[in-house]
Amino acid sequence: MNRVKSFLTRLKLFLLFTLLLAGHVSAQDPQFSQFYANPVYVNPAFAGSSKVGRFVLNSRSQWPSISGSFTTGSLSYDEHFNNINGGIAIQAVYDEQGVGTLRTVGVNFAYAYEIPVTRNFTMRAAIQAGFFQKTIDFSKLLWYDQIVRTQGFVLPTSEPPGTPSILSPNFATGIIGYSRNFYAGFAVHNLLEPSQKFYSGAANPVPRRFTGNMGLVIPIIEDRSNKRSVNLYPNVVVMSQRQFNQVNLGMYGSRGPYIVGAYYRQNTINADAFIIVAGVRTGKLKFGYSFDGTLSEARRGAVNSHEISLAYEIKKRNPRVKIRKVTCPDF
Repeated sequence: MNRVKSFLTRLKLFLLFTLLLAGHVSAQDPQFSQFYANPVYVNPAFAGSSKVGRFVLNSRSQWPSISGSFTTGSLSYDEHFNNINGGIAIQAVYDEQGVGTLRTVGVNFAYAYEIPVTRNFTMRAAIQAGFFQKTIDFSKLLWYDQIVRTQGFVLPTSEPPGTPSILSPNFATGIIGYSRNFYAGFAVHNLLEPSQKFYSGAANPVPRRFTGNMGLVIPIIEDRSNKRSVNLYPNVVVMSQRQFNQVNLGMYGSRGPYIVGAYYRQNTINADAFIIVAGVRTGKLKFGYSFDGTLSEARRGAVNSHEISLAYEIKKRNPRVKIRKVTCPDF
């Protein structure tokens, strides 16, 4: 009976969190659909939140059916260390827009401090520092003064080229709290709104990105052997970056090493996409694939997106290593 009451309490909190944030929830930064397969990107407080060290590779092709689609990738490593009472992560991110017209490369370093609040509840607070470089190929840009009505873009432009490459520091912070069957977090990226200007004049800052996430772990079949255990993971991820807001509401289901899930993504104005995720764990390896089906009017041209994730885990050799692992979906 107590277990049922505990579950109902967590479910009420989950729904309340969803309702509170749904009205203030897409981002101008690159995004991934497999949130928990790229945890450090979602929130730096996830650094070292696993019982093992892990390499994580993510690759996303957004709207490949259109010219000038978005290609995004990330590579990270994170691990928990007892002697610093927390986890460390390093992550590299690559994003290309417009077939090489605009490229962004970033490297970030994060430290997440573990705080055992009670016997059953833990928090992790993180800081992140790094930099990004943006490069633009001005030869691929088209301007209004190049247009001849009967011929198209044929004339040379009088527009002066700007700075082809910029380098800027960037910072983020985040916090998560979790127990065995509940987790929630909040992160702020682009903390100081770094400049991304290619021309002199206005700073043109990268706006802050706010991310909130929350979820439950609902055991359906519990077994000492993970191969026979079954769990459900209802969760919500919300993002806000200036006037661009987004809510992702979904659920995973797992049976042993296999996991499947689905998300519904809504932005400020309309339905954006329906996401299907599938993954499998084999020993130290985890592989995931997700498909985004566009639901908005953009589906006539931007039909779908694809994403893959690959993780390799390094088992701990020191039996005295103690860490309170975040129990959330792997994909």
